[in-house]
Amino acid sequence: MTSTGDAYSNNDEREDDSQHCSSTIERFFRGVSEFIFHTKLGVVDVQLVDYVSDLLLRFVRTDTMYSLRQVDGMRTKHLLQMITEAERRIGLAKREVYRHVGDFTLFWSGMYPESLQSAKNGSDVRDRYFDYCRQGKRAYAIAAQIEGGSDRPPCEVIHRMSEHFEMCAYGLREVRRYWEEDNEGSGGLLTW
Repeated sequence: MTSTGDAYSNNDEREDDSQHCSSTIERFFRGVSEFIFHTKLGVVDVQLVDYVSDLLLRFVRTDTMYSLRQVDGMRTKHLLQMITEAERRIGLAKREVYRHVGDFTLFWSGMYPESLQSAKNGSDVRDRYFDYCRQGKRAYAIAAQIEGGSDRPPCEVIHRMSEHFEMCAYGLREVRRYWEEDNEGSGGLLTW
């Protein structure tokens, strides 16, 4: 009870609303991911598909995507900065940063591969995409070697993310294609 006699404060009501929204978007990402991976791609690895849908949910917020900070407190925004930070860390912190590198590279190479095509330094566009994939696979492989505890994804799942990185990236492209195509139809999955 609040001082005014109400059972819930405004903050409690907002938390309930945000949990409802989160569960709605969570169901959306899980449903689309399961549909694409299970039905369209024939991937029956439930843990892997759950990991991918959780990645989508976490990266809805850009502050989560760019949550990694350097020693000076500045956010890392570039892959090289993230890898440098991962190499500086030890133990569970190292695992989490390398896992974040894997997630970051999978998200961009899967959902928005065209964003990797802006080669400012004149390098081949394909090299940047393949470098993202290579770094993502490597990051997941390193993270999988460090035990994470019961509240984190198991090493086996992280290892499978490394082994099946390209397939997961392709699956994410199909997820994006599915919701974009459906949005162009009459019903629309996403409306702005």
